[in-house]
Amino acid sequence: MSVIFPKTPKLKRNRIKCNRCQDIIESKFRNDFRMCTCGSVFVDGGLEYQRLGFYKKDDFTDLSEWETVDEEQ
Repeated sequence: MSVIFPKTPKLKRNRIKCNRCQDIIESKFRNDFRMCTCGSVFVDGGLEYQRLGFYKKDDFTDLSEWETVDEEQ
């Protein structure tokens, strides 16, 4: 009998591009808060979690990379 584990998304790269000032910012470590030059967007969380801040959804482009991994119970 085989056991099937669900697939879980895992963050490989946590970065965004500010569509106002064109900065690409990346959070690499937990609590690694990064803000763009113009202050319109930020990213935080490294590979542990993704936290984004922005005034309008159109202010940024998400450049994050995810992978799907088997979740073991």
